[in-house]
Amino acid sequence: MCPTKCRRHPHHRGSTAAASTVEDWREEAINGGTLKHVDLHTGINGWASPPGEVFSLRGPKYFSKKTKTPSGEWLLNPAGVDWLRSNCRLDHVLARPDNRIMAALRNSKCPEKSSKTFIIAINLQVPGRDHYSAVFYFSSKIDESIHSNSLLYQFIHGSDAFRNGRFKIVSKIVKGPWIVKNTVGNYSACLLGKALNCYYHKGPNYLEIDVDIGSSAIATTILRLALGCVTAVKVDMGFLVESQSEEELPERLFGAVRICQMEMNSATFIDNTMPSRKVLPCEDESENEDE
Repeated sequence: MCPTKCRRHPHHRGSTAAASTVEDWREEAINGGTLKHVDLHTGINGWASPPGEVFSLRGPKYFSKKTKTPSGEWLLNPAGVDWLRSNCRLDHVLARPDNRIMAALRNSKCPEKSSKTFIIAINLQVPGRDHYSAVFYFSSKIDESIHSNSLLYQFIHGSDAFRNGRFKIVSKIVKGPWIVKNTVGNYSACLLGKALNCYYHKGPNYLEIDVDIGSSAIATTILRLALGCVTAVKVDMGFLVESQSEEELPERLFGAVRICQMEMNSATFIDNTMPSRKVLPCEDESENEDE
């Protein structure tokens, strides 16, 4: 039994979803990020969790009727956001000895629960004179494992070729100048694994996806435009594994985040000369290679 009781806490403020219990480590992770957790509707310079219904995904009849429907609840829970700056590109942040998410998980007061937790981290790498990373963390739900017959399980344990053909982002500009909405579009969907170079790092209890935005000249240009007025922009981003057959429908988000009028100078500097944690023998990185 856990030495302390987990408190009831609404993991996305302002949504219609019911509050759920939050493990001690995840509450620390949500509230201790370098980008603060803010109110969904009124927060600025922070992040929040938009409800799934703000995103339209492929519905049960998509391949016959091309209909999309609002997404349901996320498959994973939010576990924090980091906005980082470094002297060079930050790769495989979950393997760093100073990564606060993995440290919180290791130090959990409920080890019998946290030992079963799986983390997915999405590291959006922003190129420039200074290298920035927006890292979004999502965790498996309390007392729930990721079902072995699910599309998400196939994505986690599949080859890089499979992941590249399925890793999808849906985004929506909630608030922003006309030029940003006109360039990016109010709502868009993209297979990130095909549009950009994505690198997958798999450990015994995590999968990290490093997305190199600098690998596309078009994406870099659009991003620079958006960053030029980032303090005026609110954007929702949802992440999912694309369904490509009727049996895989309907699509489901595994996580979503709203970035609320972020300030570039709020990023925390990370010394990238620090070596990454050595991969343990059980962490077979050969899974990163295409099968």
